[in-house]
Amino acid sequence: MAADDAPAAPAPATVPGTLPEVVRELYARFGENAFLLQPTKDDVPTLWVGKDRLLEVLSWLKTGIARPYRMLLDLHAMDERLRRHRGGLPPSDFTVFYHLLSVERDVQTRGRGDVRIKVALTGDKPGLQSITRLFANANWYERETWDLFGIDFAGHPNLYRILLPRYWKGHPLRKDYPARATEFDPYMLDAAREDAEQEALLFKPEEWGMQRASDDHDFMFLNLGPNHPSAHGAFRIVLQLDGEEIVDCVPDIGYHHRGAEKMAERQSWHTYIPYTDRIDYLGGVMNNLPYVLTVEKLAGIEVPDRVKTIRIMMTEFFRITSHLLFLGTYVQDVGAMTPIFFMFTDRMKAYDVIEAVTGFRMHPAWFRIGGVAQDLPRGWDKLVREFVEWLPRRLDEYEKAALKNGILRARTIDVAQYNAEEAVEWGVTGPGLRATGVNYDLRKVRPYSGYENFEFEVPLGRKGDAYDRAVVRLEEMRQSVRIIKQCLDNMPAGPYKADHPLTCPPPRERMLQDIETLITHFLDVSWGPVIPPGESSQLIEATKGINSYYCVSDGSTTSYRTRIRTPSFPHLQMIPYIIKGSMIADLIMLLASIDFVMADVDR
Repeated sequence: MAADDAPAAPAPATVPGTLPEVVRELYARFGENAFLLQPTKDDVPTLWVGKDRLLEVLSWLKTGIARPYRMLLDLHAMDERLRRHRGGLPPSDFTVFYHLLSVERDVQTRGRGDVRIKVALTGDKPGLQSITRLFANANWYERETWDLFGIDFAGHPNLYRILLPRYWKGHPLRKDYPARATEFDPYMLDAAREDAEQEALLFKPEEWGMQRASDDHDFMFLNLGPNHPSAHGAFRIVLQLDGEEIVDCVPDIGYHHRGAEKMAERQSWHTYIPYTDRIDYLGGVMNNLPYVLTVEKLAGIEVPDRVKTIRIMMTEFFRITSHLLFLGTYVQDVGAMTPIFFMFTDRMKAYDVIEAVTGFRMHPAWFRIGGVAQDLPRGWDKLVREFVEWLPRRLDEYEKAALKNGILRARTIDVAQYNAEEAVEWGVTGPGLRATGVNYDLRKVRPYSGYENFEFEVPLGRKGDAYDRAVVRLEEMRQSVRIIKQCLDNMPAGPYKADHPLTCPPPRERMLQDIETLITHFLDVSWGPVIPPGESSQLIEATKGINSYYCVSDGSTTSYRTRIRTPSFPHLQMIPYIIKGSMIADLIMLLASIDFVMADVDR
C-alpha cells in the first residue's frame, strides 16, 4: 500500500480532557487511529488523515458535526521534499491542507472555531479527489494548487491554470523550481512564440460548459477588462450575453501575479516585511500585522502593550484610507464624480498623519518582528487628534450626499444580493459577510494585538446587497475613528520593541552600547533571525475581510513555506453565482461593492 493511501499513524497519547473539542469529536466519530494530531504554534487543531478518508472526514465536518464547519477558509499545499525538521509526521513529498472555519463555533467559543486537515502525498505526480461538490469555493483553490504545485484533483470541472498562462511550463512553488530570474535562460519572444501565446489567451466557451448559440439565437461573448475602469485593476471577465442580460461569465485573474509566496522562500524573515505591503496595496501596515504576529508566535515573542496599541492605531488608519477609496470609486461607478475628490482629500489628511509617524505614506513596511520600526515621534498626538475630530463630520456629509442619493440607491438596493448561508459557502468574509447580518468580526470574536481592550461596535447590514456593503464600510470608518481615539487617550508607556533575542532588528539604543546586541543586530539584518522549527498562522480582520499568513519554519533564516490567504480571492470567485440573470449595469455595481484589489487576489 502506498504511503499516501494508508491511514495516518496514531496520534501521540494525550490526556483526553486537554484535547480541543473538535479533535475529541473526530476521534469519537472516526477513531483515534484515523488521525495524527500535530502540535503547532498557533493552537489551530491540525490533524493528518489518509487520502482515502479525506472526503468522508471533510463531509462530516461540514454537515454531520454539531456546529458544523461550513466555510472552507483556505486550501493549498506544501512541497515537503527538502524539509529537515518534520518531527515524526507521516512520510510526504507533498502535503495538501484544508483550513475549515465554523462561524457559529467561533462566536460561541471565542476563537476556537477552526480546524486544519492535512493529507500526505508521495510521488512526482500527486493527486487527490476534488472537493468542489462539497465546498463551492474549492474550485479556485484547487486550480491554484494544481497551477503552482502540480497536484491533480480528480473530478474537478475545469482544472486549468488560474494565476499563470496556459503555456507556462512547470509548477513554481515546487522546491526544484528556480526562485530568481537569473536562474532561467534569457527570455526570447519570436513571432512563432508570440502567436502561440496569443492563441493560448483565446477564450473557448466550450471549455467552460457554455454554448455559442441556442435554438433561436446566438449569444455574444464580451471581454470586460483586463483594462477597464470599472474592473478596478488588471481583471478580465468574459461575459456570455443575451442582449444586456448576463447568461454566464468567467472571471479571469492572474494578470497581477508576482509570486509573493515564492519570494518568501528567498527573503529573510525580516527582509520579507516590505513584500507584505504590496499584497493589499491599499492596506499598508495592515498587511504587515498578520505576518509579524505569525513569526512572533514561531519565535515565542510577546510584544509590549505600547507596541500592540501603536499597531492597532496605525492599522485602523489604513482601514479608513482603504474604505475612503472604496467609497469614492463606488460612487464614481454609479456616475457621480464630485465625491471622490473630497474623499481623496480626506485620504491625504490621513496619509499626512501616517507619514509623520512612519516616514512613508502608502507602503510604510513599518512593523517589525517584535515591535515597530521606531517610537512615536513628538507631536503625533496633536496630528491624530486633529484628524479624528475632522473626519466624523465629513462622513456625515458623505452619507447625506452620496449614500442617500436617489440614483445611487436605485442602482444598488436589492442588486447583487446574497444571503448569509451563501456567503459562508463561498468563503466571503469582512464587510461582505457582515452586510448579510452575520455578526462576525475577528477583532471581537478572537481579539489579537490587544483589541480586547477596545470598545467599538460591529456594523451589520440586512439584505446583503450592493447598498448594504457600502453602508457597512461607512459605519466601519466611524468605528475606526472611535478606536483611534482610545489609542490616543490611552497610549501605554514603555518600549516600542520586545526584549527578546529574535526581535529584528534589536533596539538601536542597546545596539550602540552592548557588543552582544551589536553582533545580533549585524547577523539578524544581514542574514536574518533564525526562527525555531514549527508551523503557525494568524488571522486578522483586514480592510477587505480575513487575511492570514501561514508560515512554516525549518529552523533557518528564511521561511520554508509562506501561505497568504487573502479575502479578495474568494470574493471574485463568487461573481458568476451572484450575477447570472442580471444586467451588465448590475455587474458594474457588484464589482464596485466587493472592494477588491488585484494584488490581493493574485499575490
